[in-house]
Amino acid sequence: MNREELIQKWLQDDLNPQELAAFKALDDYEPLMKLSENLMHFKAPKFDESLAFETISAEISKKQKSKTKWLKPILKIAALIAISFSVYYYTTTLDTHITTLTAEKTTFELPDYSEVTLNAQSQITYNKKSWKNQRELTLHGEAYFKVEKGSKFNVQTSSGTITVLGTQFLVENRNDIFEVVCYEGSVQVITDHKNMVLKPGDQFLILNGKFIAREKENILNPAWLYNHSQFKSMPYKFVLNELERQYGLKVDAQTINTSVLFTGKFVHTDLDLALKAITLPLNITYTKENGLIVLHEK
Repeated sequence: MNREELIQKWLQDDLNPQELAAFKALDDYEPLMKLSENLMHFKAPKFDESLAFETISAEISKKQKSKTKWLKPILKIAALIAISFSVYYYTTTLDTHITTLTAEKTTFELPDYSEVTLNAQSQITYNKKSWKNQRELTLHGEAYFKVEKGSKFNVQTSSGTITVLGTQFLVENRNDIFEVVCYEGSVQVITDHKNMVLKPGDQFLILNGKFIAREKENILNPAWLYNHSQFKSMPYKFVLNELERQYGLKVDAQTINTSVLFTGKFVHTDLDLALKAITLPLNITYTKENGLIVLHEK
């Protein structure tokens, strides 16, 4: 494979291991990589790098036939021009993904200095390039937001859209549960089931596809920010799901009724204490079997 083909495949991130080795052997490899690093913050208007490469390569082909002494410099320039626009386009259109694993939380800032804290097994996706014109992100899982005042701020989920201007709120979007809690300011929630504007203390909850009315509460922050999970009249299966997320374990609850409602909390830092907190009030016992927690009714 010739130099032009190797460079073009590199631009497309399509080199196999053998081609990558050949690309690294090119005389131009180090200058190309150095330019690629320097162009990470390069800004230019949208450009069709494929068309540019084809046009320049055609011109080079003509020059090759004349066997001029300046073939190599022209080839370098052609590759560098194509790389300039390719790297810019590639690096500025990529989405940013932030993900947490089991038993992990993380706090980070968005481009407008809004703050997000992700609970365990959650993901947020957004685009830095378009953020100034459109403050919008996608959430899978659970997150707590402190939004800086400014233009409309949208949180997209598979269950609905949450819209605010500047406020503090929580969103949880997982299997069979969609919850929004407003802590400051106001939050608009739009779903197929119901549309609502939440004020501080208001909660929006859909369980198993059904809207659940909740009383206003004087709450300042989500409990999990302080390493404990709190529940009020929640089906027991959601309590067990959260225990699994926070401790990275599996719970066998086949012999108990997981639809019973639970009110209480458990800590994220002591498994035995957490298990006692969620089993004793319901008269349930448990055993540990190779990382599996098996629940039993007394």
